[in-house]
Amino acid sequence: MAEQSTQSIEVDAAPAEIMAVIADLPAYPEWAKAVRETEVLATDDEGRAKQVRFTLDSGPVKDVYTLEYDWAADGLSVSWHLVKGQMQKAQNGRYLLEPHGERTKVTYTLSVELVLPMIGLLRRKAEKMIMDTALKELKRRAEGKG
Repeated sequence: MAEQSTQSIEVDAAPAEIMAVIADLPAYPEWAKAVRETEVLATDDEGRAKQVRFTLDSGPVKDVYTLEYDWAADGLSVSWHLVKGQMQKAQNGRYLLEPHGERTKVTYTLSVELVLPMIGLLRRKAEKMIMDTALKELKRRAEGKG
């Protein structure tokens, strides 16, 4: 398994509010700039997205891929892995929410392996850029600012 990158951010919202934003996958194109389209292909017994197809366009990187989600019963984490991709041969990720009074620490862990080989340093830099953007956009959305 590839090395993982991890990044955290503090959000002025309760874990349930943040998880509601994360779980609303059809709304991602409204607030996640690189996500052009999402399609929920399957749901679990509780109606949450189980498999989702993403169409990504972040300028030089364009991809269509399917992720499978595993939602924690306590509502404080969600993990996913790649089922199918064009540019990616593997993706594993996780959001972990830790309540801190009125705020929540959101930790994003991500590992991506592309079909084309990439030097580890460049891959980690790309993962960090993806996580930084995703966390800032999630924070803005969860705090009602975007």
